Amino acid sequence: MTRPAAFSRPGLLRTLAVLVALMLMGVAIWLEAGGTLIGLAMLNLVLMVGLVRPRSRTPSPPPLRIAGHEASPEFRQALDALPSPTILTDRRAVVVYANPASTTAFPGLRAGFPLSAAMRDPDLLAALERVQKGEREATIELIERVPLERSFSVTIRRMEGDDVVLVSLTDTTKARQVERMRADFVANASHELRTPLASILGFVETLQGPAKADEAARTRFLDIVATQARRMTRLINDLLSLSRLEMNAHIRPSERVDLRPLVLHLFDVLGGLASERGVRLEHDFEEGAELAVTGDRDELMRLVENLIENAIKYGGSGGRVDAQLRREGHEIFLSIRDFGPGIAPEHIPRLTERFYRVNTEESRVQGGTGLGLAICKHIVTRHRGRLEIESPGQAGTVTRIVLPAYKIDQ
Repeated sequence: MTRPAAFSRPGLLRTLAVLVALMLMGVAIWLEAGGTLIGLAMLNLVLMVGLVRPRSRTPSPPPLRIAGHEASPEFRQALDALPSPTILTDRRAVVVYANPASTTAFPGLRAGFPLSAAMRDPDLLAALERVQKGEREATIELIERVPLERSFSVTIRRMEGDDVVLVSLTDTTKARQVERMRADFVANASHELRTPLASILGFVETLQGPAKADEAARTRFLDIVATQARRMTRLINDLLSLSRLEMNAHIRPSERVDLRPLVLHLFDVLGGLASERGVRLEHDFEEGAELAVTGDRDELMRLVENLIENAIKYGGSGGRVDAQLRREGHEIFLSIRDFGPGIAPEHIPRLTERFYRVNTEESRVQGGTGLGLAICKHIVTRHRGRLEIESPGQAGTVTRIVLPAYKIDQ
């Protein structure tokens, strides 16, 4: 038989200590009162007040009973181990049990309180009522908008031979986000392809009809058709690159790539474009530092080329593009800076979204597909690095990539 806490060894010692303290206090009061009967009465009063222990007002949670029997500790442990929120209610929709996953997702859940106190979705409560009235099972989609958008697939089922109802929730937030992104991607890709296709078809029909014998118009229209075809080719190539990156996102590169010669090589490759735009390319590499990273050379080449080319095209009005390469601990920092008009703060968080453009017309004039920085983000993510974009005072733009330094023991 389990002994009450007051009669266990630690409880007994605490009780004795309290009694001794109270007796000493009472004796002191009695002596102060001159040892009279009034002092003795005060001594008794102190002892009685000290021994009366206030009863806790917090009710203990009711025992969990399934089919008329109290649930075993193993059953509770199994429910606690479930990664998805799981709640048990009685026939009055009062919570009799909520596992840790459910109280984490819905902090307002409390045993002994109605489920509606923490989850007030009308569809959920209506489905719960249907099951309580005899329906075997109900499934709904629970979507919350505030404070953050979340979604759950909720299954409500009556347990056999009992009034207990099981409410099980599966978090579908990420799945819904992926589906939304996929739908947006298809819509954007279709739109981007539709525009050049419509231009090509329009000019081809013109060449086949009214401009069939017009040599000057034929030459001009064919140039436009070629430009639109090249735009479609770039778009398709970028889409294929994104698909390959997503397929290999879980495979971490292991090659040693020295960024110093890689950046210098790309300066040579893009030197012609920079000269055409009147842009001076400068670099500042940390002397004596090992500037090699763990990565895929082709992907890193594409990453750095995109960043330098963007700086030349969109920040070329500043007349200069700087590349800085340094090492801090086990990380390599590569910063590409232009001195152009900069980017407004509200655009910066969205720059790596697919098809997002600060200025759509300028992007198309420059030959952009709206996928360049999305590709850069995927490459950096696959290399377990970070991509940071800043526009201090909207005076130029700094794009910084941080990659793990190569380890000799790899």
